[in-house]
Amino acid sequence: MKSAHLCVWLHVFATITVPVNAFDPFTTTVVVTAGAVLSRNIYNYFQESCDHKWIAFNSTGLQASLQTKLFGQHIASNIILKAVSGFMNNDNPKKPLVLSLHGWTGTGKNFVSSLIAENIYKEGMNSDFVHIFTSELHFPHISQMDTYKTQLQQWIKGNVSSCAQSMFIFDEMDKMHPGLIDSIKPYLDYYDKLDGISYRKAIFIFLSNAGGESITQTALEFWNAGRKREEMELKDVETSLSMSVFNNKRSGLWHTSLIDKNLVDFFVPFLPLEYDHVLECAMAAMKARGLQPDISVADKVAKDLVYFPKSERIFSVKGCKTIESKLDFYT
Repeated sequence: MKSAHLCVWLHVFATITVPVNAFDPFTTTVVVTAGAVLSRNIYNYFQESCDHKWIAFNSTGLQASLQTKLFGQHIASNIILKAVSGFMNNDNPKKPLVLSLHGWTGTGKNFVSSLIAENIYKEGMNSDFVHIFTSELHFPHISQMDTYKTQLQQWIKGNVSSCAQSMFIFDEMDKMHPGLIDSIKPYLDYYDKLDGISYRKAIFIFLSNAGGESITQTALEFWNAGRKREEMELKDVETSLSMSVFNNKRSGLWHTSLIDKNLVDFFVPFLPLEYDHVLECAMAAMKARGLQPDISVADKVAKDLVYFPKSERIFSVKGCKTIESKLDFYT
């Protein structure tokens, strides 16, 4: 739609006939210059560009989204809001923002990434400045790992050159070849510029299931002790999580210098979801579909999921990941 409108405007402008002989050279130059400016303004209006019209952080929007759309993740919500707000409100950050999100599938890692993008870029996840890498799609062959490293470096360098406030999301880190992420270490470090390019305003987000066992174990210990889930703090899981990720050969960050050099700003734990959280997910999904939220339907959906440990049935095995397909069945 953007391109169609742009073509129409430019075509109309191009077909306007101007009696050039009627003007002196100065007047002709003014008309041509004005036309060029108009064309450029029309182009910039429809085409996404790296400026404040298309990139503007909405702190209030992010806070509201985390409070009303992300369920059961009080630790992650607090970290994400403070980390992103602090970074985006800093006109001169010393390094890129690097977040590593960890937890079992369906707990909200991908969803949080989209919330961050939606509150920074006007086009959200569809922005030309948001780039997603998945292990099995972009780096499938171990034998080509050296090639992947070179391509990844060039891709990041090229995109940051075009827009300093670029975002890079690495999904399925637990399936990524160890050492691949180390190839981009210089871009995450405390450098003013590398080959004339500054990476300090970029955002890097790593998503991984690695560390899920450690997080779940801590959550289970709280439950067994009769302590409220909301009492859990980052300090209760941060050390064990970072060590678990560092020593896990399938984490994508196994023995990586990113951890040794403290280049990951925050390891963000996503807790396993309980029945009440799944219920909230189902209600929100119905509302998003334009349906009247029905607690009885949400209850059927939530009860239809598999929970663990088997005896207590506390945590959903797949979090909220299969909610949409379950709703298709019950609505």
